[in-house]
Amino acid sequence: MNVEIAGENSLIIYFGETTDPLVSAQVQQAAARLETVMADALIDMVPSYASLLVIYDQHKTDHYAVRRHIRETLAQLGHTAQQAGQVITLPVYYSAESGPDLEALAENAKLTVAEVIRIHSEMEYRVYAIGFAPGFAYLGEVDPRIAAARLSTPRLKVPRGAVAIADRQTAVYPAVSPGGWNLIGLCPTRMFNPEADPTMPVQVGDRVRFSPIERAEFLALGGEL
Repeated sequence: MNVEIAGENSLIIYFGETTDPLVSAQVQQAAARLETVMADALIDMVPSYASLLVIYDQHKTDHYAVRRHIRETLAQLGHTAQQAGQVITLPVYYSAESGPDLEALAENAKLTVAEVIRIHSEMEYRVYAIGFAPGFAYLGEVDPRIAAARLSTPRLKVPRGAVAIADRQTAVYPAVSPGGWNLIGLCPTRMFNPEADPTMPVQVGDRVRFSPIERAEFLALGGEL
C-alpha cells in the first residue's frame, strides 16, 4: 500500500493495482476506521476500486497527523479484511425494447438473448465505486462470456434506469445522460433521488443482484419506456 499527496488538504491511499474483492473490502474497512478516528477533522472520503482519497480540514489537523492515522489504520487491517455491505436486488426489464444493444451483444457473444439475460442476472456484483454521475455505481465483474467493449460511437442520450455493460463492468444509469455502454435493459429503481433518505440504494462495498421482470411489472413499478 502506498500513500501519496493528492492536494493541499488530501491524501490518497493505493491498496493495489487490480480489481479484487479483498482489496475493495480493505478500502471499505479503512474508510470506516478513518471516519471514526478522524471525526470532524475529516471533510470527505472518495473510495474507488483500489484506492481511497482522504480529504481533511486543515484548520483541525495536518498532513502529518493524517498520515499517522492512515498508517495506524492500515497496520490494523492486515490481510484479514472481510466482505461487508448489504445485498441489493434490482429488478430489470430485459428486452430489445428496453435494451437496444441486447440482441447485438448476444449475437457477438454467440449466445441467445435468453442466455445473456440468465448469465447477467445469475451473478452477484460488488459495488466497487460510485462516480461519473451521482448514483452511477460501477459493478463488477460480469461473466467474460457477456463482456463487451464500449460502443465506438457513444449515444448522446441514454435513458434513466438503463442497465448496461462495458468490458467486465455493469451499471444502471441514474439519470438521462450521454453514454457508450451496451444497453441491455431498464431498471425501474431510482439509483439517485436527492429527496430520498438515503439518496442512493447502494453504497460502495454492497453487492447487487439483478432480477428479471416482465414489461407489465416494470411499468407497475414506475418504469418508463
